[in-house]
Amino acid sequence: MERSQRLRKGDEFDSAYREGTVISGPLLVLRHLPNGTGNVRWGFAVGKRLAKHAVDRNRTKRRLREAARQVAVQPGHDIIVTARVGTLTADFPSLVAAIERAISRAGLLADSESR
Repeated sequence: MERSQRLRKGDEFDSAYREGTVISGPLLVLRHLPNGTGNVRWGFAVGKRLAKHAVDRNRTKRRLREAARQVAVQPGHDIIVTARVGTLTADFPSLVAAIERAISRAGLLADSESR
């Protein structure tokens, strides 16, 4: 994922947590907020309570990032994906389906023709 497609600063995460809309599912929690930039910016969070070791948290974030790349999203939103317990053991197609379902429930799913 390119640098322009990532949420990197704490303030960017904080504003999405504070003002964003929450969509909850069994594998993840999705927060989204319009950003006015015209591109989608993603952030991924895996807590220490969920995975004690950094290698497990980083692996989970990499898997979520790749699953998010598989889903077409309308531009102009900041999206934060927070992992839940089942994310650590879920297979990859389940992660893609969970993100797609949450994006669809949020009304941010782009048309398949635009991919």
